[in-house]
Amino acid sequence: MGETATDVTAVNSGTVRKYLSEMGPSWIAGAIAAGPATMASLITAGALFGYTLLWVVILSAVAGTLAQYLAMRLGLLTEQGIVSVVQEHLGEWWAWILVLDVVIAAGVAQLVIMNTVASVSATITGLDARIWGVIWAVVLALGLAGRGYRFLELAAKALVTAVVLTFVASLFVVSVDAGNVVDGLTLSVPTGSALVAAGILGGAVHITLITMHSYTMRARGWTQREYGLATFDVGASMFVAFGIYSVAIFLVAASVLSDPNLTTVGAAQALGPLVGESAKWLFLLGLGGAAVSTLGGNTIVPPYLLADKLGWDTTVDDTRYRGLLTAVALLSAPGAFIGGEVIGQLVLVLALGTVGTPFAIAVVLYLLNSEAVPKSNSTLANVGGLALLFVSGALAANFVRELVAGGLTALSGFVLAFAGILGFATVILLGKYGREELVG
Repeated sequence: MGETATDVTAVNSGTVRKYLSEMGPSWIAGAIAAGPATMASLITAGALFGYTLLWVVILSAVAGTLAQYLAMRLGLLTEQGIVSVVQEHLGEWWAWILVLDVVIAAGVAQLVIMNTVASVSATITGLDARIWGVIWAVVLALGLAGRGYRFLELAAKALVTAVVLTFVASLFVVSVDAGNVVDGLTLSVPTGSALVAAGILGGAVHITLITMHSYTMRARGWTQREYGLATFDVGASMFVAFGIYSVAIFLVAASVLSDPNLTTVGAAQALGPLVGESAKWLFLLGLGGAAVSTLGGNTIVPPYLLADKLGWDTTVDDTRYRGLLTAVALLSAPGAFIGGEVIGQLVLVLALGTVGTPFAIAVVLYLLNSEAVPKSNSTLANVGGLALLFVSGALAANFVRELVAGGLTALSGFVLAFAGILGFATVILLGKYGREELVG
């Protein structure tokens, strides 16, 4: 995709200590990635298939890091929100497709994540989950709309760090089979694992994470001068923190749990009689922290893109954006009234996000190889991006095929239509780039 250009030096100044103190935007993406939906996929994978899908878990951390790196490049090199860049260089219809893609994926996820947060809160406290749904919605509205981006960033860094440490601690109280771990690194796709594999990868390579990055960096005032810091930020949050989180949860599930019908809360409770109450409470508290951090991060995504498309500022200083943020936060409350077993809902949410992700990756790759940026993508970055596009597209196609094979329902029909529209848009976009290269 385009000619090779000299890439911006990733780390050209400063120290690791300085970077550690100044990093932040990618941790919000990490907070969303390291959430209950990813946990549900990891628990399901471990309980159903043992250690077999460990390679997918590791691949997800690598793929998530690469996806965020590409999103980071686009945000820093354009110094604009992704919707503005798409509208300027592709057109208004393309911008609206991207916005609607994100709003649908993030909106559905918001309701299911709230269901999880409320369920965990109810399990810990004994207070009705529906009451917790209302409480958390109000907390979200007051915290995000009242205090803005910096509040969310500080909370994300603290919660993600605590959650990672919690799950690493729970890993030490179970017995992990080293031989099975090695076997799990062998590429193998068991029958019936397409949905779970899509869920695992979807937790790391998700349209909400890719599209939000330009806005969180703008909130910090980062420009091309912070390229090294931004690269470090992505690596620390997605590859290190998210990678450790995913592997720890998966190994706990694969080592101890064997019930494919477990809920996320049920998984924590099942650890009690199996390996002790300490593991149960560590897992439950980790789940609660992950759910809260994901809920907060996911809340800001639709308002960011909608505000940018409507030409509004994307900070709480703009009352219109603040109103959008408040509305999304309060509209999360009905999620607590959904009921049912959340683990299946969470895996489905991630898989649905995977359906919308190839289009977002194609948009980012197109823009990174166009006049939108002063420095085109390197060949290595393009190869990695195309690999992401292929893998996410294949997983999305497998998920849709598996869902439709179970019978055409209202849900599968919606997913099929959603996938069809975005798949068509992705093909058109790639064809548009090919024609421009041939003409050029």
